[in-house]
Amino acid sequence: MTLAGLAFAYARRRPLSTVLVVALAALGVAIATLTLVVSAALERRLASDARGIDLVVGAKGSPLQLVLAGVYHVDVPPGNIPHASLAWLRARPGVAGAWPLALGDSVRGFRIVGTEPALAELYGASLAAGAMFDAPMQAVIGDDVARMTGWAPGAAFAGTHGLAEGGGEHGENAYTVVGVLAPTGRVVDRLVLTPVESVWDVHEHHAGAGRAASPAPPDAQATRRSSADGVHDGHDRDENAGDDADRELTMILVRYASPLAAASLPREINESSALVAASPAFETARLFTVFGVGLDLLRVFAAVLVGAAALLLFVALAQALEERRYDLAILRALGARPRDLVFVLLAESLALAAGGAVLGIVLGHAAVASIGAWLPAAAPLAGAAWRPGAGEAVVVALALAGGILAACWPAWRASRLDVAATLAEG
Repeated sequence: MTLAGLAFAYARRRPLSTVLVVALAALGVAIATLTLVVSAALERRLASDARGIDLVVGAKGSPLQLVLAGVYHVDVPPGNIPHASLAWLRARPGVAGAWPLALGDSVRGFRIVGTEPALAELYGASLAAGAMFDAPMQAVIGDDVARMTGWAPGAAFAGTHGLAEGGGEHGENAYTVVGVLAPTGRVVDRLVLTPVESVWDVHEHHAGAGRAASPAPPDAQATRRSSADGVHDGHDRDENAGDDADRELTMILVRYASPLAAASLPREINESSALVAASPAFETARLFTVFGVGLDLLRVFAAVLVGAAALLLFVALAQALEERRYDLAILRALGARPRDLVFVLLAESLALAAGGAVLGIVLGHAAVASIGAWLPAAAPLAGAAWRPGAGEAVVVALALAGGILAACWPAWRASRLDVAATLAEG
């Protein structure tokens, strides 16, 4: 039998401790892998969804809320802004593009976004079926919306109040699907795009409003604060539908004409009494700071589990050494060198650590795939579930290092074994 075979034979002789060591190491590595894969996938997705958007302009309130609502579509916006803000922004020399958003309704949990056809181009989306909307109450749906609802061009639906399912339905105002977007892997896959006029028409207090043409900065008194999602600031509000100043947007997405605009445009906007500018890059970094605390705690827990596995392995090897003293003495008497005994113990320890690490990597990726398959909100994780992460090699290396450290003391004692005394004890 080879020395490696002997190491595996020794491991099989202690099935309970072997299973416990491998299970603990696998659990620790799995948790570490899970956090690495999820954080990397989340970072990629957030960066992808925000690509091409340098600024979000909306009503005074939380900049993070603006970004979450306007870029990632997972929150309600703080309020509305005058429609005149769009012309004013487009007239700024530092603005290469500005895309209006009118929010407020959803359908089956997918947000309805009043906007312009150019928004699809911002996300690099092309039509897979049908045509782009060109009239109110027409809708173009993202790929995820089409898959989850089964809708195709010609389908009709009514929106519901708010972002969550279960809101009051606008049954008297039906949208007609005229197009389906090809998958992009970005947030537009989960959106229902329609003209801004559709959102205005659905809400009686906006119906019939004329287009505002003033490019002047909006006045603070023109800003309407919303207590709900987007342009929904209550259906009981008595608005003058014919007044141009009554037309509102929820927010505007902005792309800079040059990097120099980043130094002046946000300050110019924030000095306005009605608007606030939020940077997706900055707010996303803040968001990751918050998420990072939870991820760090999970990594610490994973490290504790791997450390516990190494400690258990050390205890198991130390006990096994006492049981094998006579066997090892016979091996020495038959010609085995001290370093051969060291190799046997190191090989056994490394085999268990490697087994736990490999099993943990597989379990970690399988957990990510399961989360992506079972939770609709986490569906993007499914595509990244089996993508190897840059930090996984470090996790495996640390697990193997733990195995080596656990075997050092027992291996050193084995190399110092007194062969004659041990054989005499029998």
